[in-house]
Amino acid sequence: MRKALQAAVVMIVAITLSGCSYNKFTTQEEAIKGSWGEVQNQIQRRNDLIPNLVETVKGYASHEEGVFKEIADARSKLLAAKSPAETIEAANQQSSALGRLLAVVENYPNLKANEQFNRLMDELSGTENRLSVARMRYNEKIQEYNTTRRRFPSNVTAKVFGFKEYPYYEAPASSQAAPKVDFNKR
Repeated sequence: MRKALQAAVVMIVAITLSGCSYNKFTTQEEAIKGSWGEVQNQIQRRNDLIPNLVETVKGYASHEEGVFKEIADARSKLLAAKSPAETIEAANQQSSALGRLLAVVENYPNLKANEQFNRLMDELSGTENRLSVARMRYNEKIQEYNTTRRRFPSNVTAKVFGFKEYPYYEAPASSQAAPKVDFNKR
């Protein structure tokens, strides 16, 4: 009888603890989704600015078709992305293509004096800063959630209810190197 009572007490404590963890997980998942929504919002804002920027640069650097094609391809992949992982990959590809575009711009001093180009660059710069903050906040929410998911006793709740690990938004390895532009392809 005593062992049965002890087992019942342990079960009640375990259920109570898992209920608290379950609620925490659902709250954290909603925070992750909200943070991801802000990342997507900033990526869309950047995506909307890119065609105007590309058209402005095309007027000065029409022979740089490869860079423009890369940007268009990255933008298409971003629009077609269905999951956070696909979106992250496409956004990283887009960032890389934009880096190459900005390297091209450095060789056109008249372009840098163009008022519309400067306005677009200011908008893009502001968007990149907002995107950076949104990615940082998203990763903070992921870290908080994944840490909770791995701690005892919430790790038991995570297993029982199937709470999976979320991926971080990581910069691609290619972002470590400066973009290279070759003007000998004319």
